[in-house]
Amino acid sequence: MKSTAKRACALYILVGLFFVGAVTLFIMLCVNSSKWAMQRTNEHIYTNGTLVTAGAVLDRNSKVLVETKNGERIYNQSSAIRKATLHILGDTSGFISTGVQNVYSDELVGYSFLNGVYLLEKYQGGNNVKLTIDADVCATALNVLGSNKGAVCAYNYKTGEIICMVSAPTYDPQSVPKDIMTNTEKYEGVYLNRVFSGVFTPGSTFKIVTAISAIENISNINQQKFNCNGKTTIGDGTVICNGTHGELSFKDALAHSCNCAFSEIAVQLGNEKLQTTANQLGFNKALKMNKTVVAKSTFNVSSASTLDLGWAGIGQYTTLVNPYHMMTILGAIANGGTYVKPYLVDGIETQLGIDIPTIKTKDGDNYMSENTANTIKDMLRYNVTSYYGDSKFPNLQMCGKTGTAELDNEKSHAWFVGFSENENCPYAIVVCVQNGGSGYDVAIPVANKVMQSIYKSVSKE
Repeated sequence: MKSTAKRACALYILVGLFFVGAVTLFIMLCVNSSKWAMQRTNEHIYTNGTLVTAGAVLDRNSKVLVETKNGERIYNQSSAIRKATLHILGDTSGFISTGVQNVYSDELVGYSFLNGVYLLEKYQGGNNVKLTIDADVCATALNVLGSNKGAVCAYNYKTGEIICMVSAPTYDPQSVPKDIMTNTEKYEGVYLNRVFSGVFTPGSTFKIVTAISAIENISNINQQKFNCNGKTTIGDGTVICNGTHGELSFKDALAHSCNCAFSEIAVQLGNEKLQTTANQLGFNKALKMNKTVVAKSTFNVSSASTLDLGWAGIGQYTTLVNPYHMMTILGAIANGGTYVKPYLVDGIETQLGIDIPTIKTKDGDNYMSENTANTIKDMLRYNVTSYYGDSKFPNLQMCGKTGTAELDNEKSHAWFVGFSENENCPYAIVVCVQNGGSGYDVAIPVANKVMQSIYKSVSKE
């Protein structure tokens, strides 16, 4: 009797273990089946680790950017478009990890949990993915960047559609240069999409953050006057200005990008309030664009000295900013305080012509109150009308701020961030020309030419 009971108990244990194992296997299958199917050893999809069989990727105007023909991935016939859209599409070997061909590989090959890649074999092609970008605008952006390294991105701050995203240096994916691995100076960071994954010293573009903090925390900021003699004593050191501006109001201090005024404003705010505003605006937080995790912008003055706090208030010190993140801050200002999350994939169509629903956009975080957004918006518009000049941005009613980020033993980064108030062109833009020099001289012309290209493109729609 006891022997029978022991056998029954052992049987129950075996059945239990089998059941646990089956459930574990099913869960692992659900979680990892996509990864297993998309291994680069899968010869239905890859050849020698290179993607060869997948659907087409198209721009907003249905221009084919890449497709499979005769078992080979073929890119757009224009070399300018191929180079400009490289970091958006990504390469077929997966070196550019944030590219669509890598991030949306499941969708492109038509993988599903039930059918695997059966439909890919049946129809000899995957799903087509349509993007929000305009390939011609991207080509314009790369052209005006010239030989510079850097990042340009623009999106519709009302709808979230990214119309332009360019990272440089780049290369032609249809004809990969032979020296790409050895010419480290020319191709430094070539597999990095600087829009998503780059972080840079922001320079005076960070004065927007300091200004927002002042609007929210210093009740009489608009009545204050600042005196600039070209330098000011902050703590136990000196902050040097970019000019000698004399007496300035808060609004004029931003328009003239006065280091003296904004370092003094940072000290008035104090470490805690400026840190709180930066955190509120998305610093020290990893943003996400669809499936892509964006590099964090970092700002930390918790233990900064008074002098360091002054430098932090003008965008120097240890602050690093991601271009995509900075664009969302400008989008929030344009949109009344809450940014609309940018997105890149507009739609997915199966081999049978069926549209697959995609999550396009939704409101992001509330960065600031509507009153604060309107106040800083007026100041950014005043920057253009009173200092840069509307002639720098014809037709756009542009609001914006330049930045010239000083670096140790290197040429400064040139920045421009802004947005158009023209209701027919509701786009925000960020330009960062790495080691480009002056934001006014270098980044503004890039921003204008890209925005004019966008204006021309959307006027046709």
